[in-house]
Amino acid sequence: MNMIKTIRVINILTVLFCIAGSLFAQRTVTTINDGWQFAKEGEAWKTVRVPHDWAIYGPFDRNNDLQIVAVKQNGETVATEKTGRTGGLPFIGRGCYRTTFNVADTTQRSVTLVFDGAMSNARVRVNGREVIYWPYGYNSFHVGVDSVVRTGENTLEVDLENFERASRWYPGAGLYRNVHVVNTSRVHIPVWGTYVTTPYVHNDYASVVVKTEIAGMRKAEKARIITEIISPDGKKVSTSDKLYVNYGQGMSQNMIIDNPLLWSPETPWLYTAVTKVATEDGRVLDTYETRFGVRDIKYIPFKGFFLNGKPTKFKGVCNHHDLGPLGAAVNRSALRHQIGLLKDMGANAIRTAHNMPAPELVELCDEMGMMLMVEPFDDWGFRPKSPNGYGRFFKEWAGRDVTNMVVRYRNSPSVVMWSIGNEVPSQWGPDGVCELTMLQNLVHSLDPTRPVTCGMDQIRAVLDNGFAASLDIPGFNYKPQHYQKAFEKLPQQIILGSETASTVSSRGVYHFPVNWKERNTQMHPDHQSNSYDNETCSWSNTPDIDFAMDDDYPWVIGQFVWTGFDYLGEPSPYDTDAWPNHSSVFGIIDLASLPKDRFYLYRSKWNEKDSTLHVLPHWNWPERKGQTTPVFVYTSFPKAELFINGVSQGIREKNDSTYQHRYRLMWNDNKYEPGELRVVAYDGYGNKAMEKTVRTAGKPHHLVITPSVGEVAANGDDLVYFTITVADRYGNPVPTDSRLVKFRVEGQGSFEATANGDPTCLMPFQNPEMKLFSGAATVIARSSSDPGMLVLHATANGVKPAKCAVKVQ
Repeated sequence: MNMIKTIRVINILTVLFCIAGSLFAQRTVTTINDGWQFAKEGEAWKTVRVPHDWAIYGPFDRNNDLQIVAVKQNGETVATEKTGRTGGLPFIGRGCYRTTFNVADTTQRSVTLVFDGAMSNARVRVNGREVIYWPYGYNSFHVGVDSVVRTGENTLEVDLENFERASRWYPGAGLYRNVHVVNTSRVHIPVWGTYVTTPYVHNDYASVVVKTEIAGMRKAEKARIITEIISPDGKKVSTSDKLYVNYGQGMSQNMIIDNPLLWSPETPWLYTAVTKVATEDGRVLDTYETRFGVRDIKYIPFKGFFLNGKPTKFKGVCNHHDLGPLGAAVNRSALRHQIGLLKDMGANAIRTAHNMPAPELVELCDEMGMMLMVEPFDDWGFRPKSPNGYGRFFKEWAGRDVTNMVVRYRNSPSVVMWSIGNEVPSQWGPDGVCELTMLQNLVHSLDPTRPVTCGMDQIRAVLDNGFAASLDIPGFNYKPQHYQKAFEKLPQQIILGSETASTVSSRGVYHFPVNWKERNTQMHPDHQSNSYDNETCSWSNTPDIDFAMDDDYPWVIGQFVWTGFDYLGEPSPYDTDAWPNHSSVFGIIDLASLPKDRFYLYRSKWNEKDSTLHVLPHWNWPERKGQTTPVFVYTSFPKAELFINGVSQGIREKNDSTYQHRYRLMWNDNKYEPGELRVVAYDGYGNKAMEKTVRTAGKPHHLVITPSVGEVAANGDDLVYFTITVADRYGNPVPTDSRLVKFRVEGQGSFEATANGDPTCLMPFQNPEMKLFSGAATVIARSSSDPGMLVLHATANGVKPAKCAVKVQ
């Protein structure tokens, strides 16, 4: 079989320093992307590239994993058809992947397979022999295969099986994360075999402890463990060279970094500990690199969360793992694009809801400065929410899964707390506190440097039964109106909004009249939710009350909004016999990675570096002439003046009369007339600070393409996101256009996927055409491995075409 494999070789001869005989130290990590064969049960084999999600190709179907269930968490007592609950995509069933990998020599070598994630119930065979079974599809796992590999070509097969009623959202299917072959010396540092902590952090110096495991040594065999710490600018700043005598114990080395560069969301400085295992005479056997950050975290009762001595609020979002039209198949540049959008909004944290993250996400959060709450699962042992979900594995596998999660990610500075679950029925179960204690103690034993939380939604139960009081950090899903009661009753004297808001909205869709009430669940004939950001589900609220809790109480350490991005599945409130809805509308950003109006509400509050001035709704309402059409402004400035066709509608200033008036400027009684909205924002001194204009668009004239970046890497994996819109002849966007647009990619790249953010749209993501939704759609193109230009062409009936070029280098 002809195979192209992406090989990343860590060449020890040239890494940072040289020891005689280091030729023997070369370890290789081969990431197997190409050359895979895949077949679903009963279908023919085909060639695929890993990461691969076999279900994202569809087709969408109402009957895919149709679940008839009463969601007790939401107060339901009668089972109903939950259409689109897991996205309406065909992830259920069996699939098999197979490929080969080469081992040049097995003499005095050790080979390990590492799976970043395989969905799900993975059975791995090497040369026909099963080497490991791992049921949980979200976790990373590894297995040594020294007893079955041979010199030369080896076969690798992975069988996967997904069951119905195993999830509450779209899980994806297949080898959706990367697979690696690690080839080392017999004596080596095993996978995830180092643990770096910084017990003391000060501006003058920081203490660093590097704990290292060594595998493959005989009893009483001796070795030198040499660790150098390399600064972000590539300079050696500390060294430790100690003798190790093996009796099965690990090795601990203490070092000092003078004048450390501290990691934070604003300054994500990263150090590298380069650890070598060498013989007593200096021959290097293995080298292992551990990236880490120097930072200090403290959770102080009554006072809040402190990062490097500074009080810090979590301005966080919860995100599911799917990447919209790309499905669950992980892609580093897609994650980078998401994080970039969130940072522009002012977010500083992500909760990996409700599963272990891809390692690429954690690495990017380290690099880009985004704190993480890492979470493992959605069910424990008591009364699982999904009959075939994690609950059936919990008793046997929870310890192993949590161990892998913590050991893999405990060196990452972005990880600032662990979650051990989400809305588990064990909150009120007879053994709930026992399960909690088992998990929390396990995490503490593996990583005593970070606290443990859990997302709790049954506030009355957990305040009375000891569940909330048993956690390091009590995390509440919604219920901000009860924070004060929880603070007074619980011993921790600190509260986290582990999941907040669950406001629902569809990008660019507005419904009238605009109503407000505490639980504002509205169902509309178009199966869309209101972009005035006034609608919720039965359990949730609008963002404003969560902002107020953060602002008013230092012991509220912040929040994680549900959700940063729309995701496949859970189309609440259109989740009960409401097909074709198949994706959520909770997101601040839609499934096509296009910001909704709500993005700018959060940006106006969270982005303290850049000014925000956003006006809604659009101003194309021919059917509403003379009717009341409210205008909202989301701005970082305290007040603004609205003009309609040059006539002032008055100045509005933020005030404390309601939660909404604290954070939004609202003109509720305007009569629509076509023309121009103009908003002038004023600073605290009354000076004009910023201006924004929205005009009624004329007849659609031409397409407009806007790329997310100007250039991409020529690596075959980098992505560019193109936003497609329609404008009138004067360049005004046409916000209601819904025409079909066709796409073609030329040059050094290929078409990858398209989406429009419409939760009811059943068009396939992989066909190069898409209807616009609220005047926009997204096209994703992948770079080639050769430099040049990637060119996107867009055409549609009735308007002039467009093209856009991006450099590939």
